[in-house]
Amino acid sequence: MQHTRMPLLDRYVLREWLGILGLVLAATLGLLVMHALYEDLEDLLALGANASEVLAYSLVKIPGFVATLLPLCLLVSVLYALGKLHHGSEITAMRAAGVGLFRITRSVWVAGVFFCGVVWFLNATVVPWSFEESRRIWEVLQVRQELQGKAPDRVGSRVAVTFDNTAQGRLWFINRYSQFTKRAYGVSVSELDSQRREVTRWLAREAWQDLKKGGWVLRDGREVQFDPRSGEVVRTEAFRELAMSNFNEDAGLMQIYDAKPDSLSLFELGRVVEHYRASGSPKTQVYALRYASILAECLMPLVIIAFAVPFAVAGVRVNPAVGVSKALGLFVVYFVALRLGMVFGGRGYVSPALAALLPHLALLGAGGVAWVRVR
Repeated sequence: MQHTRMPLLDRYVLREWLGILGLVLAATLGLLVMHALYEDLEDLLALGANASEVLAYSLVKIPGFVATLLPLCLLVSVLYALGKLHHGSEITAMRAAGVGLFRITRSVWVAGVFFCGVVWFLNATVVPWSFEESRRIWEVLQVRQELQGKAPDRVGSRVAVTFDNTAQGRLWFINRYSQFTKRAYGVSVSELDSQRREVTRWLAREAWQDLKKGGWVLRDGREVQFDPRSGEVVRTEAFRELAMSNFNEDAGLMQIYDAKPDSLSLFELGRVVEHYRASGSPKTQVYALRYASILAECLMPLVIIAFAVPFAVAGVRVNPAVGVSKALGLFVVYFVALRLGMVFGGRGYVSPALAALLPHLALLGAGGVAWVRVR
């Protein structure tokens, strides 16, 4: 009899919670999509987007919203669902029958582990794709509009691109890089010695990365050699086209390596961190911190359950909406701890991994204290 009743208890608690979670997630996701579409719709229409492109853009952005909303929705739903059971004296009856709080919420914990995997999958795979694909759609619309009034080589251009390849001793300056033609215009590449003194400089009107042969091709330029000790020019020679097979710099990395960490996806952050780490740059800390914080978010479901469960069933049996209203205050505490972790990690006081885990450890500590009180 006991074996038959316990699975029913798991299913009952899980059904009550998932029902609330679905409603909260659907409502908040719908509102956020509508808000984002309201902000972007005018710009999309100004770029000439049709109905199908607007729909595609909206659908592509949804996975990013899910990853952002899921922790808050988990918190609100756990507080409300368990608070509702507590308000109806159901939790009290279960505990009076000798069933422990952890046993009552066992199905919630199992689901929390599942949601940790969901968050990991979203952050590691779906959200980067969503971020980059929505940006690609936007850039395609911009390019299509610019093609109507600009030359192809000036469409989708990024100006003043710099790239310091410290590991191989090359410093790049690009006046303009066109996303449409995939070519750089007004290029200067300096080769440096071990003391960061310029040895050779290549100036080219145009350059592009040859993905088939590897390396870069420089066109219509001049090669200038310097005496590294005096800095004087020792030789100069013009060229029509020059294939540089040893130039292995990635054009995509060149355009993102100095961008703000918050504007990069997980994949892009990984590439930038790898580049800065290889060169020993102090900027590694900032990008590594953002990378670690995204990965640390996979712990959020279990952290939320750890302190939400005792918080929901503690105290007198009040309306479950009271617990939901307190969720906002709990999230304020979390975001304060998150900001402190970013500050300490950004300044190098602690490692990026520890800084990313600080908010989660703080909530786990608060949850541990609450569990001791309700036992």
